[in-house]
Amino acid sequence: MAIYHNIDASEKEIEHVLLILQAFDPAGIGARSLQECLLLQIERRDPSKLRDLMERVVNDYFEAFTRKHWDKIQDDLKLNDTQAEALFHELRKLNPRPGASLGETVGRSMQQITPDFIVDTQDDGTITFTLNNGEVPELKVSQSFVDSMKEYQQNKDHLSKQTKEALLYIKKKVDAAQGFIEAVKVRRHTLTVTMRAIIQLQRQFFLDGDEASMRPMILKDVAEKAGLDISTVSRVSNSKYAQTRWGTFPLRHFFSDGYVTESGEELSTRQIKAALRDLVDAEDKRKPLSDDLLKDLLAEKGFPIARRTVAKYREQLGIPIARLRK
Repeated sequence: MAIYHNIDASEKEIEHVLLILQAFDPAGIGARSLQECLLLQIERRDPSKLRDLMERVVNDYFEAFTRKHWDKIQDDLKLNDTQAEALFHELRKLNPRPGASLGETVGRSMQQITPDFIVDTQDDGTITFTLNNGEVPELKVSQSFVDSMKEYQQNKDHLSKQTKEALLYIKKKVDAAQGFIEAVKVRRHTLTVTMRAIIQLQRQFFLDGDEASMRPMILKDVAEKAGLDISTVSRVSNSKYAQTRWGTFPLRHFFSDGYVTESGEELSTRQIKAALRDLVDAEDKRKPLSDDLLKDLLAEKGFPIARRTVAKYREQLGIPIARLRK
């Protein structure tokens, strides 16, 4: 702050400002680590035994929690199955990326995105969504034009040539309006069935917000489930956004290629990349992990991929080679 903004502030003053920032919504912003982010969210809850257990898990069993070693946590805390399920259910509701819903800062301006879908995930696992129509009113043909058309149909044999021409002009415009209204209905139907298909295919992500939960999904999968042409799904996915409990994402975010292991198991490339990113973030920067070591650690996590595949995904993530990460 002193170098770039010419502000001379003590560590105590900065700490005070940070505490104020952490009191803002959404809960968890301003955290210095993922662990602190989750604890800030837990602190907003009403005092209860469940909240105390959540704090203890994040404080004392954070590594086991991030690795989803639920059995170890349950055994150490001496919880029965019902208590453990209730605890883990609440822990899964914590949002590791609370700032995602605020948009992305580009330069000095805020990129504003109006979502096309509002996805609501209930605590009981029910997922619903609505189309965000904004200020668009319900479209319909003016009643006066409808009445004029009825008059033409009922009395066209007794009308003058001039009146007939006027009413035929009106009919042309009414047909065009009805065609436009029908096109809007078709568009809304297309959006609805596309989003419904995406939610069905990526249900687990909408429940827990974990990118590692995303299954392989391509345009063809959505097109088949929605009963649409692939090109139609492609157009929708490239231009629409969905607001979820975990942030606002472009629809293309939910698509991921698949990787088939030697045993025939299909894994999501996004899932593998997320695991790779976590390993690199957690490595000792004095001794960064080589691609061979990353390959072995990924295999331990259930992602048996080749070293050259590790290198390819690392490059796609913009992660340099080991010697450049020191």
